[in-house]
Amino acid sequence: MVAEKITIEPVTRIEGHAKVTIHMGDDGRVSRAFFHVNEFRGFEKFCEGRMVFEMPFITPRICGICPVSHHLAAAKAGDVVLGAPPPRPASLLRELMHMGQIVQSHGMHFFELAGPDLLLGFDADPAIRNVLGIVQANPDLAVKAVGLRKWGQTIIATLGGKRVHPNFAVPGGVNKALHPSERDAILQGLSSSIETIQAGIAVIRDWAEKNMEDIQKFAVFPTGYMGLITPDNGLELYDGQIRLIDRNGTQLERFSAQNYLDVIAEHVEDWSYLKFPYYKKLGWPQGVYRVGPLGRLNISDKVDTPLASEEFKRFKALNQGKPVENTLYYHYARMIECLFAAERVQVLLDDPDILSTDILNTRTEIKGEGVGVIEAPRGTLLHHYWTDEHGQIKKVNLIVSTGHNNWAMSQAVDSVAKTYIQGPKVTEGMLNRVEAAIRAYDPCLSCSTHAVGQMPMVVDVFDPQGNLVQTIHRGL
Repeated sequence: MVAEKITIEPVTRIEGHAKVTIHMGDDGRVSRAFFHVNEFRGFEKFCEGRMVFEMPFITPRICGICPVSHHLAAAKAGDVVLGAPPPRPASLLRELMHMGQIVQSHGMHFFELAGPDLLLGFDADPAIRNVLGIVQANPDLAVKAVGLRKWGQTIIATLGGKRVHPNFAVPGGVNKALHPSERDAILQGLSSSIETIQAGIAVIRDWAEKNMEDIQKFAVFPTGYMGLITPDNGLELYDGQIRLIDRNGTQLERFSAQNYLDVIAEHVEDWSYLKFPYYKKLGWPQGVYRVGPLGRLNISDKVDTPLASEEFKRFKALNQGKPVENTLYYHYARMIECLFAAERVQVLLDDPDILSTDILNTRTEIKGEGVGVIEAPRGTLLHHYWTDEHGQIKKVNLIVSTGHNNWAMSQAVDSVAKTYIQGPKVTEGMLNRVEAAIRAYDPCLSCSTHAVGQMPMVVDVFDPQGNLVQTIHRGL
């Protein structure tokens, strides 16, 4: 048989644009598959020369779906650069906004991006395997999912003035206090939101029980895991030290974000614009790790809210307390975190300091360098700024959540392609499984556009001489 190359471009139901190339061997089986990130935004470079206090309003433009994460990471880096730690009420308000971001992002991904695969099936007709298909199949759940995302966005808009690219966090604190009526309005949506999240958890648990064969063979591989942690190894999404464990669950490092360059290095491949971070002491590629919901639950020993804690115990039992390696369990971990974030909203709004007007530290003692870290929905996000004595940016380094997972997504694509694409006949459902390997990580490819549902896709199959031998159309 003649060896072939299959290209999937664009990959659908993710934030941003990417493509997959699948190289077929002479025996008709997959020899290698690659995940290519083919966007280049250049934010690190064109932020040079700006003032550090501008960064919370510039960097959110990196992404239209997770601007809050960049907004808060930039403000936290600015806190350090200016030597202005925020008052406690400001930190509570920032975390409240962050919990709104976690809820709206996780909810949207689970129900609207991953949901069509879970509720309708990997092999469903692509004409219905989208948001509209979910509405037709389960209109009640679809309406509740929209309500869940709306609640998360309401929290963001209440604090930041708008749902996307908020104006709220500044180095040293925030620019707006929370009014009691605003607190009460947020609380009104809490109960129904938790019910919707629990319905989502029921969906993924039921799906997992019925599809265990897929879960056990769909991109299952060992890596390290990394994320923020509380002092007693509890799940943490806003602030704390970073914990890195190996594939067996043994702690490798526990460090401050300010020292991340002592722990993490980045590898470059010529087939992707996205770099590949790894643990320095183990080297490349032995030092690869995963972040995001699966990574955060794997590094945690506990969850400090009651409902999420009970679900977390079920998660830990999946592999008898050892790290869970199954890529498809990202969806389960995501909804556990969503439940935790909703419960944290209650905790934060019950704190007396949440209504305080002591929200800004105006002291300035420019340090010239600072790192901000936060757990974006997709994983650990690092903003590192170097400035002159006036606070003008000289250099920027960003390690985005999806960057940490770059190796894992590439490995998942390769693994799923080799598992499901057998022989010369390639079906659309097989290709969708390859895309689903990427979607499980909910990647955000440094992009300010977001495609929901179905994007046009053309799959071209070429022989080694570059001759087009087959074309598959979808959505045209």
